[in-house]
Amino acid sequence: MIELDLYRQQLGKIRENIEEVGLALNIEGLKEQLMELNETMNEPDFWNDLERSTAITKKARTIEGKLEHFNKLLSRADDVDATMELAAEMEDESLVAEAGEEIEKLKEDIAELRLETLLRGDYDDHNCYLSLHAGAGGTEAQDWTQMLSRMYQRYCERHGYEVKIIDILDGDEAGLKSVTFEITGQNAYGFLRSEKGVHRLVRISPFDANARRQTSFSSLDVSPIIEDDEGDIELDMKEIRVDVYHASGAGGQNVNKTSSAVRMTHYPTGIVVSSQTSRDQVHNRENCVRMLKAKLLELREREREEKMAEIKGEMKKIEWGSQIRSYVFHPYSMVKDHRTSFETSDVDGVMDGKIDGFITAYLQMQ
Repeated sequence: MIELDLYRQQLGKIRENIEEVGLALNIEGLKEQLMELNETMNEPDFWNDLERSTAITKKARTIEGKLEHFNKLLSRADDVDATMELAAEMEDESLVAEAGEEIEKLKEDIAELRLETLLRGDYDDHNCYLSLHAGAGGTEAQDWTQMLSRMYQRYCERHGYEVKIIDILDGDEAGLKSVTFEITGQNAYGFLRSEKGVHRLVRISPFDANARRQTSFSSLDVSPIIEDDEGDIELDMKEIRVDVYHASGAGGQNVNKTSSAVRMTHYPTGIVVSSQTSRDQVHNRENCVRMLKAKLLELREREREEKMAEIKGEMKKIEWGSQIRSYVFHPYSMVKDHRTSFETSDVDGVMDGKIDGFITAYLQMQ
């Protein structure tokens, strides 16, 4: 069968790719690390220090996940080989088709694992905070910020990440002025850090009775979440202004009735963080401290690559000339009526698949 000969060639290439990924992941080194971690976890006093034990078990689970993923790819390649041998022996076309489908799936999974090997930053495997802020464009920009918020939430959910809203500020008429998410999952910061910057939207405004084309801007910031024993970030509370205020929202028990929301301003850098999703002021204060440490760490890491003035200039103006990406929905070749408005639900499908491609291209350039 001609198809089997082609599939055998593809399977041979797949095995080569798996071996290359194994070398990049340093599989033998990961096995040694896992053995050392297991020995540590078997110590009698291991659980006496809860923070240390939690960090070690988390690291062990991450390594186990990588090894399991790699071993599954090898096992699936062997299964495809066995399927093709059986198909050749029985001359069964259905088994040939099954082998072809599995080969295509293997290619996709290997490409995904290869991306993970490119995430070699110090904090790429950490959870992260993702913040969106509306820029130039008024209500248009606030609506665009809400659209981006939905898009990134869908992206994270599709990749198995847990998304929790830490702070949110509704727009004056529609959309959002700002929103901050806590994103939990393997390599969350590594995959999302390339999205940092200003995002630009061009469309026919649904808020303009004359259906004129409008341009809107929204900024996105990503910071890694660090543990207390990581990052070497010390906060001097004398340099921080703490404000408490009533949380926004639908009201109810405590919400909007007590000053549970917390805002912290770091005087030396001008960084402002806030949290209002918890009814407990103490919990919101803890969230602010964690976010402030994350942003200071991100700022320090960026300083190693470029000057401080360039960093501030990059994120200072959320308007023309600052965007890292443009989403242009008008002019659009498939739009026949120039008065057609793209609502939030319409553009979700257009934007939903874009992030994967941009992240892939960014990582491959590293």
